[in-house]
Amino acid sequence: MRKKALSLISVIMIFTLILTGCGGGGSSSGKSDVIKIGWIGPLTGDQAVWGTCESNTLKMMVEEANANGGILGKKLEAVCYDTKGDASEAVNAVKRLISQDKVVAIVGPNASGQALAISAVLNQYKVPDIATVATNPKVTVNDDGSVKPYNFRVCFIDPYQGAVAGGYAYDKLGYKNAAILYDVASDYSQGFTEFFEKTFTEKGGKIVAKEGFKEGDVDFRPQLSKIKEANPDVILMPYYYKEVALSSNQARELGIKATLMGGDGWPSDQLMTMAGDAIEGSYVVNHLDFNDPEVKPLQDAYKAKYNLPLELNGYMAHDAFKLLEAAIKDANSFDPVKITESLSKVTVKGVTGNIKISPDDHNPSGKEAAIVKIENKNYVFQEKYGVK
Repeated sequence: MRKKALSLISVIMIFTLILTGCGGGGSSSGKSDVIKIGWIGPLTGDQAVWGTCESNTLKMMVEEANANGGILGKKLEAVCYDTKGDASEAVNAVKRLISQDKVVAIVGPNASGQALAISAVLNQYKVPDIATVATNPKVTVNDDGSVKPYNFRVCFIDPYQGAVAGGYAYDKLGYKNAAILYDVASDYSQGFTEFFEKTFTEKGGKIVAKEGFKEGDVDFRPQLSKIKEANPDVILMPYYYKEVALSSNQARELGIKATLMGGDGWPSDQLMTMAGDAIEGSYVVNHLDFNDPEVKPLQDAYKAKYNLPLELNGYMAHDAFKLLEAAIKDANSFDPVKITESLSKVTVKGVTGNIKISPDDHNPSGKEAAIVKIENKNYVFQEKYGVK
């Protein structure tokens, strides 16, 4: 019995650690001198590498702010919950953050499906959320075009990066024939695909093959064989690094030599390890140039603290926190409604560019994409590229 009891306690302790990845939910409950900021994202599952980096970065930013006196004279606490990459888990996490932990705002999630799911809860409790890499247009805007009052983001959206990829492939790389392999169950992948296809064909290009799969698939050879027959110049792969690694390796095994292209679901050191030479020469639509000297201080600070490379999501979490910090100072209040009002008033210089939230759609205005090319297992910046 004692052994069983100890085992049960161990399980509970592990579960608690997973739920409170940023340093303890509710540990300072009731302390008026501590202001809580929530975070949600994947700390387990296929996307855990991104969620871990986001939560680590937010924790680091909170510690830095506290070392400089906090915000408005108050110390901050980050409270983080694991969504496991699941929309229902995201809803439950937001409810807990607001009703139990009494957070004044939430950063994350990184995925559109989870960000879409939490809108009703944010509206109910009137607490703002700043998504990091949730790029589906509907995250911040309703079907009728009206803005969602408590949903914000610091990333550009799927139509934009899809259009950027399509425009760059045709105008800059000179490709005329494109194939698409996409995740039919992913809002992200579908949105990216739609606007790549629209832009590429409007410019005069031709989609010679379009094949789908579902997240979790590991064999892409049937789809890739059809794509090979179409002989495209470029293959768009608008999905996440795990499937990118599998599909790119299989494409090369089948003898496909077309250039591969993707978006912000690609960047990860894990991709370089898993895909190797298969993705050499690929082009990626990204949010920033990883080798920009202006981002080096953040990279160095993260490396020094965690002994890990800074993933894309860490840069986005940094900018989300900076936006929130500026909004709190502008509002001169920790009232979530007043913070919400200030989020579209302030402008901050982030590592991914200047962040100015449009009151019309709660997206950052005027952010250009960074086109990077994978060379020698590095993301090599090519140029800033935007479409109107």
